[in-house]
Amino acid sequence: MDAEVITVPRPPLEARGDDRVERPEPQVLEPRPNGPADRFSRTFGPRNPVRVFVVAILAGYALLVTAMVFLGLVLIHVLLPLGGLGADDEDFSRWLANHRSSTQEHASWIGSTLAGGLVIPVVIGVCLVTFLLMRRWLLAAFILFVVAVESATYRVTSMIVERRRPDVPRLENLPVDASYPSGHTAASIALYGGLLLLLASRIHNTVVRVLALVLGIAIPVFVGWSRAYRGMHHLSDLIAGAVLGLGALVVLVFASRAARAATERRDGTTVAGDSP
Repeated sequence: MDAEVITVPRPPLEARGDDRVERPEPQVLEPRPNGPADRFSRTFGPRNPVRVFVVAILAGYALLVTAMVFLGLVLIHVLLPLGGLGADDEDFSRWLANHRSSTQEHASWIGSTLAGGLVIPVVIGVCLVTFLLMRRWLLAAFILFVVAVESATYRVTSMIVERRRPDVPRLENLPVDASYPSGHTAASIALYGGLLLLLASRIHNTVVRVLALVLGIAIPVFVGWSRAYRGMHHLSDLIAGAVLGLGALVVLVFASRAARAATERRDGTTVAGDSP
């Protein structure tokens, strides 16, 4: 008997509903049938996941920059002048500066370094090497581009929306007109929050998920406190940084789902059998 290989086309995404074979990708990156990511992939490349991913990244980046610039202009020119909110923002920074101690300064250095220009690239590099060795291309792209989108959005936003840092003694020598938004806070959510999101979505264990949620909140709060403690950002800048980090995650989740939908349409299932 000769072995015969029969290629059975995979049913369309919209026809499969929830009866899908378990895949190694985290559930959060799986597209919903006829959902926004699925429809996006059909529009920009039904069977071309790379093109769909790139287009989704670029579109999401443009929307995120627009949103952050708009939010910054409204914050600085409309909201803060109302009802003394700007003064409260400065008072928060002064209170932190007036209650500094050597122990807390060391702790703030750790928090800043955790989301700074030295540690972040190392964490990204380790993740990329790990995922690439595991042949997990989508996860590698997710981690690389979530930080790229966050960082690029921060750079453009801080150049357009100028805001002076708090009027307190600062513990770092950085440009004084780049207070909005907090890039460290945004990076901590994009990278560490992204990794914890993938972990919690992949491992169906309540304890692991609760721990991931706690860490996903605690790390950005610690980083944000550190940046404010060192006199680098106002409280409102930290909130804006959190919005930026969450926005970068939304962009990458959407782009990954769209690319996944395109991949499913492109690929088929190979079934091997024997002829009688």
